[in-house]
Amino acid sequence: MRGFLAGLKKRGFEVIVHERVRQVGPGKEGAQGSYTVYRIAAEPAG
Repeated sequence: MRGFLAGLKKRGFEVIVHERVRQVGPGKEGAQGSYTVYRIAAEPAG
């Protein structure tokens, strides 16, 4: 997925990190679930 977004940026699209969440388990050990929400903000410039 990150490679796809990097390709969009390379072609001129504006990709913004809208939300980044990292949930850590008890005792700060192990990721229980992490995710990032991206937004494609604009079409490529002409």
